[in-house]
Amino acid sequence: MAAVLQLLLLFAVSNLCSAVHHKDAPFLHKKFPPYFMWGTATASYQIEGAWNVSGKGESIWDKFSHAGVIHNQDTGDVACDSYNKYKEDVQLMKEMGVTHYRFSIAWTRIFPTGKADSYNAAGMQYYKDLVAELKNNSIIPMATLYHWDLPQQLEDVGGWLNDTVIEHYRDYADRVFSELGDDVKLWLTFNEPFVTCWLGYGIAVHAPGKYEKPGVDPYICAHNIIRSHAKAWHTYDDKYRESQRGKISITLDADWKEPKTNSSADRAAAERAEQFKLGWFAHPIYKNGDYPKVMKEFVAKKSKAQGLPVSRLPQFTEAEKCMIKGTYDFFGLNHYTTQYVADKEDSSYVSYDKDQDIDVTVDPNWASSGSSWLKVVPWGLRSLLNWIKYEYNNPDLYVTENGVSDKNGTLNDTFRINFYNGYINNVLKAIDDGCNVKGYTAWSLLDNFEWRQGYSEKFGLHYVDFDDPDRPRETKDSAKWFKKLINTNGWEELKDASSPKYHPDGRLVFG
Repeated sequence: MAAVLQLLLLFAVSNLCSAVHHKDAPFLHKKFPPYFMWGTATASYQIEGAWNVSGKGESIWDKFSHAGVIHNQDTGDVACDSYNKYKEDVQLMKEMGVTHYRFSIAWTRIFPTGKADSYNAAGMQYYKDLVAELKNNSIIPMATLYHWDLPQQLEDVGGWLNDTVIEHYRDYADRVFSELGDDVKLWLTFNEPFVTCWLGYGIAVHAPGKYEKPGVDPYICAHNIIRSHAKAWHTYDDKYRESQRGKISITLDADWKEPKTNSSADRAAAERAEQFKLGWFAHPIYKNGDYPKVMKEFVAKKSKAQGLPVSRLPQFTEAEKCMIKGTYDFFGLNHYTTQYVADKEDSSYVSYDKDQDIDVTVDPNWASSGSSWLKVVPWGLRSLLNWIKYEYNNPDLYVTENGVSDKNGTLNDTFRINFYNGYINNVLKAIDDGCNVKGYTAWSLLDNFEWRQGYSEKFGLHYVDFDDPDRPRETKDSAKWFKKLINTNGWEELKDASSPKYHPDGRLVFG
């Protein structure tokens, strides 16, 4: 009976989240709350360049890109040259009027080998200078400790598959807190660990390019990252919180998983898909220290069918569950797109994605972007924010990434304005629904190295000419629009003919 009641509650919450997105809901002409924060974001490997200067060590992305596997054989060796041009980048942010800047720290600049005994003061000084420049321009720094660029020397002994990495990461986090924590008050331990574990250790799309045990290695990687996150959180909580008075969490990526039909099977499949991706990391941290029940059940079932004596999903000890539970001060969310999910049993071969028994599709009518995986579905963000509200007891939440790509980097990027207009308005609708969203961060400040796609996909609010050794920046129309939005803190009722015009779905109408 308890299981039936739990299933009915699951369906009720799923239906509620689906109902509140109101795909055809009219554009909301209101302001954001006065406390709302507006920011933009980057990642170290994508913008800094200077890959081997001032004592920096080799990262897995240095090695991966040098292997010639990136589009057009691009690398991040120079990227946007932000290592040398960070002051210019801060001025771009100041011109837009952002309140905060989310950036990441390259582990290999601080500990070139990944280990504490290799401390590199010159690398730390770069981030001290960046933070000082931000503060001098009244921009709040939000620092991410790990955005995918693991020290190669740690990968040489197993990387995230070797649990010795946990203490090395804790040592790295400890040193960064001690050096930067007086000035940095917002911390993120990891960026999108799902991508690290599935794309890096499951299907070899990202560094380190492993594709050996896609039904085992991604789970081991996640297990070690979750424990690393908890160690870093407790290090901050125990040693630095009282004096530095900052906040620390993790940022997770999630698509909205919409049931393909209203059948109970498809609704359960959509819920299962959300738990297998977002819940994989969020459930241990934001709920009870352990993986989602449905995830444990499905991986155990598939493991048994293989003839394995135990599940491929690792188990936390009771002590680890206590250590992990509650290691957050807010919820960091990266979101870009939505899919339809249907129930579909799959026993073709064993891997993380096949463990879920789902079929994922998109609506052919959804607008495309410069990235094959990114379809424009603004209402999905509102649905996801409401799902998080109900699933994790409505935590304070920052949208830490949201943006859209193109292929040509045009300055007149009307499509990007429409993307932001639709998605950000759905953040406002979610706040109206009662979601505790405290800020929004646009991805990205600059066109940059877009991982496996090199420089062929551009997400920036500012254009960068990668054919020019000086890497000049130019402001796109989307940055000018974002500046206006920040200045007005949202939208008000349109009352005069000179005001911008909107289509009912939120698109700006030009001309």
